[in-house]
Amino acid sequence: MDFRLTADQRALRDGTRELLAGRFGRDRLRAAVDDPALDRGLWRELADAGFFALRLPEADGGVGLGLPEAVLVLEEAGRALLPGPLVAGQLLAGAVDGVAGGERIVVLCDAAADPVYGEHPADCDALVFLEAGDGPAYHSAPAEVTCVPLASVDPLTPLARVTGRPRTAPLTGLDVPRLRREAALLTAAQQVGSAARTVELAVDHARRRTQFGAAIGSFQAVKHLCAGMLVRAELARAAVYAAAVTGDALDITGAKLLADEAAVHNARDCLQVHGGIGFTWEADVHLHLKRAWLRAEMWGRAREAEERLADALTG
Repeated sequence: MDFRLTADQRALRDGTRELLAGRFGRDRLRAAVDDPALDRGLWRELADAGFFALRLPEADGGVGLGLPEAVLVLEEAGRALLPGPLVAGQLLAGAVDGVAGGERIVVLCDAAADPVYGEHPADCDALVFLEAGDGPAYHSAPAEVTCVPLASVDPLTPLARVTGRPRTAPLTGLDVPRLRREAALLTAAQQVGSAARTVELAVDHARRRTQFGAAIGSFQAVKHLCAGMLVRAELARAAVYAAAVTGDALDITGAKLLADEAAVHNARDCLQVHGGIGFTWEADVHLHLKRAWLRAEMWGRAREAEERLADALTG
């Protein structure tokens, strides 16, 4: 399968990276660590650029692109550690009023999970719950349920435990199994972006940091760490791109598993390359590790994915 990007796809990826570099650079990232409230101005700017309406038909005011392009955009968001319920915005544009244009921030909740978690509870305008299996999707105003704030491993992603049943009628016309699959895939795309970024951070530090009169990147142990990181990131990227093309449930399961492993292990190895510097609060490496831990628990954990893949392999 050929994963070479078209000229339009490269332009989309590069344009997204340029937009995020300009509007969510390191200074804004560190400011968000201290104050994780979402920047609604940035949210609307993303919407104006077509971030959320990417897959809506042009007749409905969208861009008219597909799942592979959404994966490219979410990969760049993961690379920049952009916070917020971005996957929900992608999947629910057109289904919930105001999402495509950035006027409303919607959180997607897995109602089949126990407990049910919600991201950015203080910032969201609506919650959309996906029932187990082929059950319906339904949305609720935050006031209609109880959101109990929880300590989050990721300082950029406030969490809440959501209890109670919303009173709003189910959303119609939504394919819940498809939404679950695509939520897993787009989350995996974010993990790939983070995994690729930690490769860059590790290699850059290994080139600049010297010990015993030589750059530490010349040491064999450091070379092996960086090479292993690159292999994990590229394998995960290939799996995610393939799953975006096929849309197959097992392909997405495998892609999410590989992406989670790449994001978590690359962040750990990046910390190792940085040494004591990597463990300091001022470094950004720990933010990638914490985000990777969080995303690995969403839309398919490793043990569940391994069991599903093993069942498929054994018939």
